[in-house]
Amino acid sequence: MGETVSATAGPEAAGQRADRFLADAIGSLSRSRVKALIAEGRATRDGAPLLGASEPVRPGSRYTLAIPAAVPALPLPENIPLAVLHEDADLIVLDKPAGLVVHPAPGNQEGTLVNALLAHAGEDLPGIGGEKRPGIVHRLDKDTSGVMVVAKTERAHRALSAAFAERDLDREYLALAWGLPEPPAGEIEGAIGRHPADRKRMAVLTGADAERRGKAALTRYRTERAWGGTACALLRCRLQTGRTHQIRVHLAHAGHPLVGDPVYLRRVPGAARLLPPAQRAALLAFPRQALHAATLGFRHPVTGQALHFAAPPPPDLAKLLALLDGNAE
Repeated sequence: MGETVSATAGPEAAGQRADRFLADAIGSLSRSRVKALIAEGRATRDGAPLLGASEPVRPGSRYTLAIPAAVPALPLPENIPLAVLHEDADLIVLDKPAGLVVHPAPGNQEGTLVNALLAHAGEDLPGIGGEKRPGIVHRLDKDTSGVMVVAKTERAHRALSAAFAERDLDREYLALAWGLPEPPAGEIEGAIGRHPADRKRMAVLTGADAERRGKAALTRYRTERAWGGTACALLRCRLQTGRTHQIRVHLAHAGHPLVGDPVYLRRVPGAARLLPPAQRAALLAFPRQALHAATLGFRHPVTGQALHFAAPPPPDLAKLLALLDGNAE
């Protein structure tokens, strides 16, 4: 069932756009969603249809918006197990496994995180943008594991999207990289954009117009431990920006590509020879980028409560680290 909401304009609303006034009055819908509903003829002023979203508000007038029931999202629900770390009426926090695509796309229309969330949340999804769907506010690459937050309501989606855009949160990744960065803790900075010769890859761009062609990016890292002298190292990385493949691109640009990275590890690193045969073979055979979103902290988009979540490395990465430590069974 849909619902109808109404609000009477006070003197302070005089001259405002109707879509802004209604979005502020309702609180749970984005302005773009309200604008779309007005365009569909679902809004009235004193019983008469609104002329448009930009119509100036008249103090004392009563505005009404008919909000239709959310329709099923196009992706179909699929019973895919999820490791849920936290769930409430507004959001879900989960530990995404490596190999799971976040959102349906050409070549991956089924078996995605969105399909799994539609089955998991079911009728608990009140609707985002008029569809019963989860709100994806950030993504992890298919073969990157770790902590993700997903919105269940439009209000939570807008607030979490703003927090990610403004970097008003705390994210830490574990990255197993070839070589040993020098210094052991520091920053990697460089604008990231499409690779000029390979549009499927990202790259650190150089030149006076680098930030025009790409987007400014900053990664902070700290060496957790290293093996084989300077053969490889486990790094803790924090993102000050959130660009596509940022950690993978920055570390590869610095000469320390991620172990197993199928895109940015272009050849067998010379540092591999510094390791014993069993460790070297395991690192070279690792089938994905060794990257894990270990922690995520943010304020709850509705209550304002500070939340913090952590997930240990998944079994494949944990086994590889244990082998490097000499503790593998």
